[in-house]
Amino acid sequence: MKRLIWRWLAASSLLWGALAANAETRPQYGGALHVSMHAAPTTLDPADPAQADSFARRTLSALLFDTLVSTDDAGRVTPAVAESWKVLKANQRWRFRLRRGVTFHDGTPLSPEIAAASLRYANPSWTVMAENDTVVIDCKTLEPELLAELSLSRNSIAKRDSGAVDGTGPFYVVEWQPGKKLKLAAAENYWGGRPFLDGLDIDMGRDDRNQATTLGAGGADLVEVAPEQTRRLSEEGSRLASSAPMELLALVFAREASSTEDKTLREALGMSVERGSIRNVLLQGTGQAAGSLLPTWMTGYGFVFSASGDLPKARQLRAQVRSVPNWRLGYDGSDPFARLLAERIALNARDAGLSLQPSSSGITDVRLVRLPLASADPWVAFEELTAQVGLPPTNINGGSIDELFAAEQAALATEQVIPLFHVPATYAAEPRLRNWKLRADGSLDLADAWLEPAP
Repeated sequence: MKRLIWRWLAASSLLWGALAANAETRPQYGGALHVSMHAAPTTLDPADPAQADSFARRTLSALLFDTLVSTDDAGRVTPAVAESWKVLKANQRWRFRLRRGVTFHDGTPLSPEIAAASLRYANPSWTVMAENDTVVIDCKTLEPELLAELSLSRNSIAKRDSGAVDGTGPFYVVEWQPGKKLKLAAAENYWGGRPFLDGLDIDMGRDDRNQATTLGAGGADLVEVAPEQTRRLSEEGSRLASSAPMELLALVFAREASSTEDKTLREALGMSVERGSIRNVLLQGTGQAAGSLLPTWMTGYGFVFSASGDLPKARQLRAQVRSVPNWRLGYDGSDPFARLLAERIALNARDAGLSLQPSSSGITDVRLVRLPLASADPWVAFEELTAQVGLPPTNINGGSIDELFAAEQAALATEQVIPLFHVPATYAAEPRLRNWKLRADGSLDLADAWLEPAP
């Protein structure tokens, strides 16, 4: 099963190998990388629950912090600030031995006590303690996927003191304007080796459509690319890189269905959406129409859930209900694509006899959301995703693929979430930026990136 899960990622690593073959063999130190991103986080704390998850936030966390363990492109767990670990009591007690010589950016040595406190902060329900030079995690139930969960950015090891947060990552903060600008410098004594870049200048809260223009005008070396822009930029010769489809675009209702009639109307809404034409026109062929929460490349069964619209069936379901509510459809007003997609969904709903009013503010009944999948591990991704949308936990962590399939069936049967598309994280870079990579979770790996000198 693991081989199936990581098949796409293996193909992706081959792509990166081909790119690397064209790169210079001798990286050079120096230079500041200019990055532009849409997200506008107001805190750098990787475990702050008030900040929405995003690929950009994961990238920032990886620049500033480390996790106990990480995963490579093939899905294998590798040591990070924990150099080794043991599993005791049948996957219910885990002991992690910390790497020696790791320090925070302020010079404080990484200790088991600080690491344990960081993990307890991010996971209040966990039992985490320091024992000699190790960190011990006691689990109430079997946790075969604990390593994959520990590699999530929210489980980054951070030292928190009077509101300040510090990390052990490859870069440290020089200037921080929350939600606007972040300036980083290379950590000279980073345990993994000094980065090639001297630093990064990161502009935040930038409009997706303007980022590509910034790249072409020389204002940025690396930018995020909105899904609907991928084809155009590729045709123009931009240097692009995309992850596996790691983000779910979906409709999420604010409340559980209150009656059988309510569930019937929600089912009609899902069937009314013309995913195929939306993908071809609005998404410009990017991504995949989705009927499942998790993509097929991750589970092997996603294709079983139909992603095809069925307007006659939607009208038939609508006719079974006497009274139709006027639903308000919320979307991110700062995202032009979200507005276009919300308007198109509303038109599809109207064709089925439903009432859906797009709105970028105020109280809404259903929202158009973008949900980055937390991990390429399907069990961890499913648990994190259902938690984000307010569905009850299923406790199938590490179970069989049949159990995962049954859990996803049950989640979709609530009609609280209507999957629309799975789309990749895509970035564009100037040719002078070398050896930048994408992680399996859709974030950027810039620890070994370097810049060719300007001509």
